[in-house]
Amino acid sequence: MTSGGGSGREPILRVATSLFAALGYDSTTTSQIAEAAGLSVEALTEEFGGKRELYLEIMERTYQAERASLEKALTGAPTTTPEQTALLVHRIVDHYLDFCLAHPEFPSLWIHRALSDASDLTELERRYIRPQISYVHSVITPSVEARHLGPDVDLEYVFWSMVWSVHGFCQGGVLDENGDRRGPEDPAALRRFRIHLHRMIHRAAALPGPPP
Repeated sequence: MTSGGGSGREPILRVATSLFAALGYDSTTTSQIAEAAGLSVEALTEEFGGKRELYLEIMERTYQAERASLEKALTGAPTTTPEQTALLVHRIVDHYLDFCLAHPEFPSLWIHRALSDASDLTELERRYIRPQISYVHSVITPSVEARHLGPDVDLEYVFWSMVWSVHGFCQGGVLDENGDRRGPEDPAALRRFRIHLHRMIHRAAALPGPPP
């Protein structure tokens, strides 16, 4: 494995991302990453500077990927009518669920964070979560000011409810009548969850008309 080349770094980043997502930062060792990547610990350290630096790069990459996807989904979305606002909110719901389905490591990394993983890295939420929330708020603010949502809606908690629900479903699924766990890999369970998620957010935000 050569050092410094972008193509040579990608396999290492993929391996490390999978380990951090599965085990958490605290439970993943530099030796595990090096072994899974087919490197010596010395070569891994030379390339990235250590486990901490590797983790920080991964969190930055996941943030940038999610931000680019979010901006692509929401840029230019009209909000001049209550109906357009409803469509925008449901677009946000579908975007977040679809992104987490396409990048399962994303919710897993943040679930570990919620359980105090890498607690010595205290700036990650302020660096990566707050900007996303602020961006969504900036997109939806015209609708709030136009009173397209219910007057008592706590929009921040509406979107946090979406995040919690998506993370929980993507990582834990639901139990069926036989006690078996059904998650995103089950098309019927995924379809039911998506419908439920839209209905929950639609009603929590007091959007006009029926949910899609």
